[in-house]
Parts: sequence; C-alpha cells; structure tokens
Amino acid sequence: MTVAERLGVRDLIGKKVELRQNWSQDDLRVVFRAAYEQVFGRQGVYASQKFTSAEALLRNGKINVQQFIEILAKSEFYKECFFYSNSQGRFIELNYKHLLGRAPYEQSEIAAHVDLYAYSGYDADIESYIYSTEYENAFGASVVPYYRGFQSIPGMMTVGYNRIFELYRGDGNSDNAQMGRKNSRLRSKISMNLANMILPPSSGGGRFTSTAPTLITGAAKGDSRMFVIQAIAGGIGSKVAVRRSVQVYTVSYDRLSATYQEIHKRGGKILNISQA
Repeated sequence: MTVAERLGVRDLIGKKVELRQNWSQDDLRVVFRAAYEQVFGRQGVYASQKFTSAEALLRNGKINVQQFIEILAKSEFYKECFFYSNSQGRFIELNYKHLLGRAPYEQSEIAAHVDLYAYSGYDADIESYIYSTEYENAFGASVVPYYRGFQSIPGMMTVGYNRIFELYRGDGNSDNAQMGRKNSRLRSKISMNLANMILPPSSGGGRFTSTAPTLITGAAKGDSRMFVIQAIAGGIGSKVAVRRSVQVYTVSYDRLSATYQEIHKRGGKILNISQA
C-alpha cells in the first residue's frame, strides 16, 4: 500500500477538472459540481440552486471558470458558510484550502491577508487569492481549483504537506463541524514555525485524527496593534427614515474581524479603518 493510500488521498492527487474548448453540457455540469465541492465542501450540495445566474454567464461565455470561482467566493452564501461563523484565522485557512488548494505555510501569509482585509475589505482579499500569480500558474482561467498540497508543488514549503491534513478531513466532513469548530487549526504550529503531525485515517470511519492543539485565533505573538474603525450605525428592520450617526470603534488586532462582522450584521457600513 502506498503512502497516499494509507493517508486516504490517493484519488485526490492530480485530480483536475478543466473546461476546455468545444465543451459539452455534460462537461459543464462536471465543472459546476467540482467548483461547488471545492469552494463549499459538504455545503456544496445546496449551492447549485443559488447560482443559476452565474452558471448562465459561464454557459454563455460571458465569464470563465476563474471568474465563476470569484463569484462563488464573494457570495453571501460563502460568507454565511465560512466568514460570519468563523474566526478570521480559520477563515483565512479555509480560503487557502478552497481557493488555492493548499494550507498556509507561515505567519507572514496570515498577516498579509489580515492587513489586506482590514484596509481594503472582503472583496479585495478574495481577489488577492484568485488573481494571484500562484492561482494563475496553478489553475489559469479554465481549471477548477483542486487540492494540490498532497503532492510537491512549486514553491511549497515542507511543512505544507503536513498542514493540509489539518484542513482536509475527508470529502464527507464539514469544514464547520470538525473538532475546533470556528477556531484556527494551524495557528499554534504556524506561530512556532513547526510542522503538524500526520496520522492516517482511523480504522473505523476513515476520518483523519489530529493531535495538534486548537487555540482561539488571536493576534500573532508580539502584535499589539490597535485599529480605529469609523462606521455608520445600522438600522436593521426600521422603515422610518432616520439620520444615522457615525460611530468610532478602537479595537485590538485580534478583535478586528469580529468587530467588522458585528457592524455588518447590524446593518452598519464601514467608512474607514486605520491603524491607531
């Protein structure tokens, strides 16, 4: 038995779905199914009914596969599945998994996305994955993202192979129902620059077993930055025209994502985010 077989990932290695020229309707259905499974995981079973307009755009040649993935990742459904319900560290891990097919390697990658999200917003952060040089080289405009971290890929750090197993727990496993729930799976190992331990699937249900500790996502060690958020207060459910005031929040690095989410859930609008 090969290593890939013992670890339960043999069928994932080299698995690639591409929308080539002169495609058929069957080819297109395969692309849609692969895209929903990759971007939404187990929740992908509910996705097809929510993106009929985006499917039509791809079917009619108005967008390519890369742009279709962008629509999925920017959608309210993706936010509901992974953004609102998770810590920012966990959300970044899942973006790497869903959009680049690997795990983050080091703290600088996490910090870069935290800063981009803080200063430029959600859409800009999603675009930074999908229109990155790495994405272009790996998938281009016509290939659906797939799990690349189970084999050697250009620029891959050695720890990347171990870390993808902390994020991938089998096709039938929900990203939001694993042990650790909304918290980061990799934060402790990344902050210490250590590799995660890999254990094969258990003999019972074929599930991956993890010995890595799970910590609540907070600021990176030594990062004591404070941010000032200016926002217009929300008015959810109100039918009366009111003059909404500007509110100012001063929050720490580790509270940035949670405060951003709370403002939007209350119907508020972010005006500006700056470092204190």
